[in-house]
Order: sequence, then structure tokens, then C-alpha cells
Amino acid sequence: MNGNATFRHDNAALLAVTSVQAPRVLSSAEFDERLAPSLKRLRLSKKLLERVSGVMERRWWSEGTSFDDAAVEAGGKAMAEAGIEPGQIGLLINTSVTRRNLEPSVASKVHNDLGLPSSAMNFDITNACLGFVNGMTLAANMIDAGQIKYALVVAGEDAQPTQETTFARLNAEDSTREDYLNQFATLTLGSGAAAAVIGPADAHPGAHRIVGGVSRAGTEHHELCVGGLNGMYTDTKGLLDNGLELVVDAWDEAHQSGWNWKSMDRYVTHQVSNSYTNAIIKAVDLVRDRVPITFPKWGNVGPASLPMTLAQESKTLKPGDRVLCMGVGSGLNTAMMELAW
Repeated sequence: MNGNATFRHDNAALLAVTSVQAPRVLSSAEFDERLAPSLKRLRLSKKLLERVSGVMERRWWSEGTSFDDAAVEAGGKAMAEAGIEPGQIGLLINTSVTRRNLEPSVASKVHNDLGLPSSAMNFDITNACLGFVNGMTLAANMIDAGQIKYALVVAGEDAQPTQETTFARLNAEDSTREDYLNQFATLTLGSGAAAAVIGPADAHPGAHRIVGGVSRAGTEHHELCVGGLNGMYTDTKGLLDNGLELVVDAWDEAHQSGWNWKSMDRYVTHQVSNSYTNAIIKAVDLVRDRVPITFPKWGNVGPASLPMTLAQESKTLKPGDRVLCMGVGSGLNTAMMELAW
């Protein structure tokens, strides 16, 4: 079928996954106060943000800390946890949506600050909130091919600049209810960082195998969520409806291709909101208590959301557990990846 990919990996394993939480906690109530003038003028409830999205708070970085500094910190933690030295890394992939300039790549700074060798390839993969899973897939493929031995995948996100711009825009005298609804998703974003080290399974018997997965594209919907340095505009209902349809199609095709994901021990999803999570659980009949939820405290941390949640869950996962990573990114694209813990 057009736009589909099913993939299996022979010798790739997740050696470590780590996260870095931004230290400044901002509640949705604080955001409501920042938007009080427009909420009053537009006759919108101050509690609408938290009630509809389920996001109670999100995080920003401390002044002087940048998103790529956080990606460096997460990468250093992941290598230390995996027991891998910088000189052993053959590939660095940065998957952050956040960037301060078009070039050079964010990866170039991360590569330098981590002291990775000149022989380590480094570049960015950006695919909205799906980038980290895509980065893991590419790294696993290159390990299977024998081109590299170890890969480091990182993401660092900073929601503050976009949210500050959104506050100013929504508090303008000519802002409308439609403006608020179109930029509602921007207010649910959060800052954070994550990293993963991937290596050859045969050299690390106790590591977590990357089994494989499936991906599917619905790029006819590429205009439903458009983000930039000046803000993010989202057709929330269109994104949910069409994203859900894409996920269900990918899920059904995966099972037709021989995957069996109906009784996984954990389903680690990209973290967005109450409505998104509930819709996914219902659509493919997931066991609710096997779906960890982090967006109420972290918000939507873009591509870092899924690995941050996986890093949290790794503390309670045990050998033999089966984990399915599930994500959807603006574009639209979806991917599901099975891990054997």
C-alpha cells in the first residue's frame, strides 16, 4: 500500500535512554493569568486550558540554559548509563524541533560539546514529534548494516520563546476566539530533553532489543499543524480525527503483516492531551493502565516526549517485558516500534 513501511531489525538494541527535565515549573493557572486580558475580553474560561487538555503544568529552562545544552546533558547521561565512551560513537542524530538557526545543524554543537570523534557522522532529523523514533530506526538500520557500531540519538526542546510570542499575540486588542483556538495547542507545549544510545545486540546480551515496527504517512494533511519561530497554528479537531485514522490504519496493517501488539506490557505514546490519549486507547483497544501518562506535568515536549516517558518507565520495566512506542507527528506521519526489554 502507498505510504507504508514495515521493518524488522536483526542486531540493534537500546542500551540506555535518559531524560533531563527543565527546572522552571509553570502551571496552566499561571498561563491563564498571563492571558487574563484576552480571556476576559473574549469571554473564555480561565480554566479552559487545563480542563480541555489535561495539562496542569509544563516546564521551561532556567535563564542561560539552552535546549542544545540540555541535549548535550541528556546525551552525556545516556553514554554514561550505557557504559559507552564518546570515542565509540559512530553516529549522532539530533531530532529536536527547536533550533536557533537554519544552519549549521543542531547536531554539530552537540557533537562538539560531547567530544565525539571526527569519525562520528552527525546531522539533524526533523519530523515534528515523530523525529526521535525516526532517529532510532535509522540508527538501528545502520547498525544492522554494519556501517556503525554505536549511535546516540538526542532531542532538546524549548517551548518558552514560542509561548512568549503567543502570549503577546493573543493579548493583542484585535485577537479573536478563533485565534485562541488555533493557537491553543501551543500553550500545552513543554521544555525537556532526552537521549538514547543504540548498539549491537550481540555485544550487549542484557540490552533491550529493537525488534522493528511499522510506519505510515498521511501527508495530505500536512497543513493541519504548522509551527515556526513565531508560533504554532493547529486545527485541533482535524489533527485528532485524521491522526487517529492514520494510527488505526497503521495498527491494522501491522497485525496483517504478522505483528501482535494487542497484549504489550507497556504502550509508550507521544504525549499530547487527554482527548488524544483517550482516543488512541479506545481506537485500538489498549489496556489503559499499561499506557503511562506524563503530559499533565510535562506538557507536550515534542519529539522528546516519548523518550522522556520511556526513560521514566524504564525504572519499572523488567526483562522479558514487551514495549510498544507509538507516535504521531504533524505532516501527518505515524510510527510504532516494538522493544523487547
